[in-house]
Amino acid sequence: MLFHITQRHSPENCPVNEGGSGSLFDPNVPGVKIIGRYGAYSEHVLYYIIEADDCNAVERFLLPGFKRCTATVTPVSDIPLKH
Repeated sequence: MLFHITQRHSPENCPVNEGGSGSLFDPNVPGVKIIGRYGAYSEHVLYYIIEADDCNAVERFLLPGFKRCTATVTPVSDIPLKH
């Protein structure tokens, strides 16, 4: 399943000098594949498209950022909707 994740932190919690944006997620969680990773760094917002087996894997992926960030997780599809 695909997920679009928006992860936000405040300027006061910015990891720029403490591991950078890569410190806010775990790329090695079993069952998670990063499809895309983007940053609007001046807005302190990160965007990810990931493929994950389940919501627990998504939460483990985001766990490193839990004390600095909030995240919105939206299931998405790359298959066009037909009626």
